[in-house]
Amino acid sequence: MKVALLVNPLAGLGGAVGLKGSDGPKVQAEAIAREGRARGASRVAAFLQCLTVAQDDNADSFLQPSAQPITWVAWGGPMGADYLQQLGFDFEQLGTPRTPSSAQDTIDATAAFVGHGVDLIIFVGGDGTARDVLSAASSVTSFLGVPAGVKMHSGVFAISPRAAARVVADLANGRLIDRVPREVRDYIEPESGAAATRDAVIRTRGYGELWVPEVNDLLQQTKVGGKETEALAINEISSYVTECWLDDRQTAVILGPGSTCMEIKRGLGIPATLLGVDVRLPDHSYITDATANQLLTLTKELTAHVVLSFTRQQAFLLGRGNQQLTPAVLANLRWPSDYTVVSSRQKLLALQQRPLLVDSDDPALDAKICGLVDVVTGYDERSLYRVGSPI
Repeated sequence: MKVALLVNPLAGLGGAVGLKGSDGPKVQAEAIAREGRARGASRVAAFLQCLTVAQDDNADSFLQPSAQPITWVAWGGPMGADYLQQLGFDFEQLGTPRTPSSAQDTIDATAAFVGHGVDLIIFVGGDGTARDVLSAASSVTSFLGVPAGVKMHSGVFAISPRAAARVVADLANGRLIDRVPREVRDYIEPESGAAATRDAVIRTRGYGELWVPEVNDLLQQTKVGGKETEALAINEISSYVTECWLDDRQTAVILGPGSTCMEIKRGLGIPATLLGVDVRLPDHSYITDATANQLLTLTKELTAHVVLSFTRQQAFLLGRGNQQLTPAVLANLRWPSDYTVVSSRQKLLALQQRPLLVDSDDPALDAKICGLVDVVTGYDERSLYRVGSPI
């Protein structure tokens, strides 16, 4: 699991000295003149302390012994690397901030992390930081804010550094986590004058959404009497995925075996096979029981998207029952943007926190697929789950 750490070194600078934020050189200079102190260092330390490898019975770590290893990525100096180094974490540094640091550093770091293919970006700051992160964000990447700023109107932050650490640990430990779009909002400075004072209200503006891992009780989010009905879940998954591709005439949709994919195939009008790999072509014709050679030719010549589920209990996403998706075929596709993974929550929970597995006969390719994957678990509902490779 690849996690990036991004710290706004000036977050919270203006809070204790009576300023309404820490955005921009003028406010920052005034905060420094008033002897303001940033909050990022203490907040990121509290976050990371909960993710250190437990050395004794008293270690305050949320990670279980069986947790998936976390590969850390950071921006240089006080924007992340310093804190990881101080606590003994191994990490990869992708860049170095300017002196003095500015919002552009946050934007550049976010873009670099997204390009590097990280699973989750943890950013430490406030609403201004969230806006900067949003400007370079990707819908494929997940984000989570550690609250350290003055303005905290956005819905992308954990309630505390320890809560953020719990989310990361839960993902590493294999817990099923919902993935939801959350709004980035920021405070609007009021107009000056007597009229503005009389009508003073706190006004905020929405700037967009980031995809955030959200930890909630699963039973409180399902739709049938507090319990998920698998048949209904499969129907909702099928309806959602079918709607996404029904009118598309640019993409070859490759659908793997299994009952969930079977429902999607029917929705797309394919006379489908339960155990085969079938294709809906851009002109809405189809190939049933496609072979590896057919898929290789298709993925070389056309834009393609793969819809997959996994083998129940065995947990194989690739390499069992869908060997038509050979390493040569998979090499023509981009992970994860050219894939949709589907499953009911009930089926995922039955794995008891074991990862989904990939065994394509190409270890290097398998390694690229390992990490977190976005799983469609209902109608426009998603969860994050981890992918690994057999030992």
